[in-house]
Amino acid sequence: MEAKFISNIKQYRQLANMTQEELAEKVFVRRETIVRLEASKYNPSLKLAIDISRILQTPIEDIFIFDS
Repeated sequence: MEAKFISNIKQYRQLANMTQEELAEKVFVRRETIVRLEASKYNPSLKLAIDISRILQTPIEDIFIFDS
């Protein structure tokens, strides 16, 4: 069973004054992937989660909250 998660990407992305497109380009995904992540409709790979965390300069556990 896949863990449910809450994504706080949108809040941290906005704090960084970054568009979905800009974040997508920096982590090498399509903007649609960021849209799905922000809506908690897509469970990111560990690499993608780490990349987003680094770009947003926010601990990964603050961006993605998993509920097993």
